[in-house]
Amino acid sequence: MRVLVTGADGYIGAVLCPILAGHGHAVVGLDTRFYAAGLLYPDLADRPAGLRRDTRDVGPADLAGFDAVVHLAELSNDPLGALSPTITREINHRGSMTLARAARAAGVRRFVYASSCSVYGAGGSDVRTETSPTAPLTEYAACKLACEADLAAMAAEGFATTCLRNATAFGASPRMRFDIVLNNLCGLAATTGLVAMTSDGTPWRPLVHVRDIARAVALVLEAPEDRVRGEILNVGDDDQNLRVREVADIVGDVYPDCRITYGPSSGDDRSYRVSFARIRSVLPGFACRHTVVDGAREMRALFDAIGLDRDTFGATPFTRLAELRRLLGAGLLDASFRWRVPSPTPHRTDERSGGGIPADDGFPGVG
Repeated sequence: MRVLVTGADGYIGAVLCPILAGHGHAVVGLDTRFYAAGLLYPDLADRPAGLRRDTRDVGPADLAGFDAVVHLAELSNDPLGALSPTITREINHRGSMTLARAARAAGVRRFVYASSCSVYGAGGSDVRTETSPTAPLTEYAACKLACEADLAAMAAEGFATTCLRNATAFGASPRMRFDIVLNNLCGLAATTGLVAMTSDGTPWRPLVHVRDIARAVALVLEAPEDRVRGEILNVGDDDQNLRVREVADIVGDVYPDCRITYGPSSGDDRSYRVSFARIRSVLPGFACRHTVVDGAREMRALFDAIGLDRDTFGATPFTRLAELRRLLGAGLLDASFRWRVPSPTPHRTDERSGGGIPADDGFPGVG
């Protein structure tokens, strides 16, 4: 299967692309490269040919010849959506639907969309299923829900849309993120020896390893179309519904010399527990292979190996909101989050794509 992965140069994409290639798919990446400066470590995996595009500008001609599109490329996460709600809607909702319509017009048969369990919002301790009421509390989550509705309406014979409501991701990726809970707490423990929680740690979060997200995508692509067409699936594991305090305690066990403190209730109302029974029914081969404990141990081993320090941990490319603020403040992006100048990436001509595409000279990501 010939697969286009948008956001191929991001946290999930850098892990997903080699996995899909390992499943025998011909993978091409697409990325606008906002976070190209962020490389935590080289994993030496083969990377796909890449297109440097903004999803708002993708048309049917760009997607001709693809069997499937896996769409990861949006502004993430909840705090980032508050930076510019208008642009968040333009990219995350309208841009995503522009891409989906272009895919359908180009004859692409499958469209896999990375949604989020954040659509459940203030779910409290009740366990939420795919048919439970949703309560998005942020622009980011509201856009995810809007895309799900529009993609469900587009699902038809010959165009199988599938929305994956991913739990909060964790785990090592060459294009690391330190603005998600377990990765952040492990980074703090490794570089400061102190995890000073700004909340009381009582909210619920379901968590899922980035490699398990990648496996879910691969299984959707390989499932019969009529099994996954129009589906919305929570991606995660029932046993990995944890309170943030429990996540911090796990980090404390992995870093026994680290001190953990808690604050008052933060006023962040996001809290939800999620059922992951349906994905195991629709995709019988799916089961999460990595627990939160596994993830914390993995990150300790990685951080020890690379000598993670405070400067690297605090570098803006590893925190989505901070890096976009830097690019905007430096005048590299305009107010609509479009590049004012070419991103600082060398180019080569790749015969697989027939044109000039960005290359990273062996760095993970697109190229």
